[in-house]
Amino acid sequence: MEQRRRDDSMTPGSCPEPHRRRAIARSAVVLAIAAASFLGRPVETFAQNGRPGVFFDCSGPRCDSRYYRTHITWVNWVNDKEDSDVHLIMTSQTTGAGGREYLFDFLGVGAHADYEGRSTYSASPTNTDRESLDGIVHAMSLGLATFANEADFAGLVEIRPTDRAEAAVERGIVARDEVQDPWNLWVFRVDGEIGIEGETQERRNSLETGFSASRVTPTWRVRFSGDFENDQLRIDLSDSTFEDSRTGWTVDSRVVYALFEHWSVGMDGQMSRNVTYNQDFRAEVRTALEYSVFPYDEATRRSFTFYYTIGPAYRNYVEPTIYGETEETRWEQGMEVRFTQRQPWGNASVNVRGSHFLHDLDQRLLSLGGYLSFRVFRGLSLEFSGSVSSVNDQIYLAAEEATDEEALLALQQRPTDFDYRMEVGFEFQFGSIFNNVVNNRFRRRRF
Repeated sequence: MEQRRRDDSMTPGSCPEPHRRRAIARSAVVLAIAAASFLGRPVETFAQNGRPGVFFDCSGPRCDSRYYRTHITWVNWVNDKEDSDVHLIMTSQTTGAGGREYLFDFLGVGAHADYEGRSTYSASPTNTDRESLDGIVHAMSLGLATFANEADFAGLVEIRPTDRAEAAVERGIVARDEVQDPWNLWVFRVDGEIGIEGETQERRNSLETGFSASRVTPTWRVRFSGDFENDQLRIDLSDSTFEDSRTGWTVDSRVVYALFEHWSVGMDGQMSRNVTYNQDFRAEVRTALEYSVFPYDEATRRSFTFYYTIGPAYRNYVEPTIYGETEETRWEQGMEVRFTQRQPWGNASVNVRGSHFLHDLDQRLLSLGGYLSFRVFRGLSLEFSGSVSSVNDQIYLAAEEATDEEALLALQQRPTDFDYRMEVGFEFQFGSIFNNVVNNRFRRRRF
């Protein structure tokens, strides 16, 4: 203590050089230790309050981390996987009734690396947002409670039946498979929308309607759908007025049969009108065969499929094409290979697609696309996405070129030999590892 007083009493100019070097060395050591503790701090130190650290990983609908942090307060929500005890991956897929099934994979981290768990929640298509979110919270909580129990985070939660559950047992509520379904698993949907927008020199009116009917069983998947669109556009130019009115519609059908565990066969049909692609009427029927390397029930986490189609397509054109055709029927075949992964290290997807006309193998389309999100190290993720296509199958192009107005407004497809896009990005996060606090004040609102 006496030495400290002597040092503090010195003026900056009177500090001896050896002492200054020792002070600088001590500061460098302290900074090095702090940096090492930030970058390489053991995961176990973040669970000193007796609560497991949870890293939430989600893409798609209902990824509302704010809501889950508000309602599940007995865990530590952390900002990086390396700081967690369990990595929670949330994925989803549509159900036959038009609802959504949410899957929760719980992957242990660090000392709990051997742990793997899963829970699910099926949301009804008639659910409100609140009902779906509450169901997700319930399933997520059960999965986290199971992990906490097996990972020795004791005494955090208590599971007991609610009054509603006890009342259901007393009333003899039966399971879903014990009742008769008068609709025989068929689900129907009808929708419509009218839009009006404009300003002083531009006006647009639109009408959209649609329908669907679907039935899904473990063996069959059947779906019929259609939509109708009418758009009217008027723009005042400097010396004239541009007007465009177009109507388009599409009717789709798909029937799929589960042939074997990894094989499926099906048939796709479509009728449509699309003036942008110079097609007054188009009808096609294609048979399809698909092989899945991984079991289909793993599709939300990993998928590797080969999809082949073949069939004829009839086209009746609005204007004669560049080949002088006003209508024609052509056979086409195509193959698509798709691979997707969602793992603790990140997400990846690659798809390769090719198709051609059987009457002329040179008229074909080749496309390669992909996406990669990769965690390089703690806090840093890199993202890559892009696609490139070689285009030589535009047999529908009108012989008369698009006007300048149609080109600027993308109202008519124009010839091209290729198309491409590419995006590269990164995300780096540092600072506090905890993500427990929720503050809902001044949330953004639309006016």
